[in-house]
Amino acid sequence: MKICSEVTMTERMFEEKQHASLYQKYRFEPPDELKELILQYLDKKKGKPHQLAVDLGCGTGQNSRPLTAYFEQVVGIDVSKSQVEQARAVPGFPNLSYRVGTAEELPFPDSSVDLLTAATAAHWFDAECFIKEATRVLKPRGCLALFGDGDDMKIHYESCGNRLNNIYEEVMQILLPYTSSKVTGANRKLKDLFEAIPFPDKERIEIIPVKRQLSIKNVIGFIQTFSMYQAFLRADPSAATALLERTTSRILEEMKVSSTEAEVDIIMEYFCVLACKPE
Repeated sequence: MKICSEVTMTERMFEEKQHASLYQKYRFEPPDELKELILQYLDKKKGKPHQLAVDLGCGTGQNSRPLTAYFEQVVGIDVSKSQVEQARAVPGFPNLSYRVGTAEELPFPDSSVDLLTAATAAHWFDAECFIKEATRVLKPRGCLALFGDGDDMKIHYESCGNRLNNIYEEVMQILLPYTSSKVTGANRKLKDLFEAIPFPDKERIEIIPVKRQLSIKNVIGFIQTFSMYQAFLRADPSAATALLERTTSRILEEMKVSSTEAEVDIIMEYFCVLACKPE
């Protein structure tokens, strides 16, 4: 029998301070469409008051901060001390606190949490231990909301969208050997984790298309936050740096612009697992 108190996240990919700094700078908040979907689900299944939300694998707080407008208290938890330090450095959220810890061992009493959420993080968890702990800490009718974005990002800019997408796909192919098997769980849109959740009341939405505008600089910065890019950087710093420089030059050339502040349209396909603990 697995002893969950002895389980920690098996792959710790986000420990370095530089990586945490990139995360804070280039990762974006969840889209409004997703936030509204989750809050509507919680309202429907549990209703108010919304007292405590816990954001697991919170990183630098992009998902934690928006929750503060809807909950009396929000707690972000991440295994990386560097990520938590970056999150704590953002002022202005008095009902938000952060802790270093894992999703498999939560510092909350039984039946005390209204919403457990994780943004692009649940694929790193030990599913069995996480589900056991989620079941323990959620209130009756409390909800799980686990989401992320798939690997099918599309770039649009005037008539060169296809060529830009080819460039991005080439980058992802180069990074493929450095991709953790855990990321495959995200690319499968948490199908295995969804099936393991024992609550009868659950649903999985596979495609939530979201369009946003990003500068070329931010697209390159976003790639730098990927765990597989960071693994490539550790293995071969000069090749990883050259890849970004070459990619930037190719994008500028295709778009016929000179500044990395030029913007492109990005289409991302989010997915979401929602589940409600029984009474």
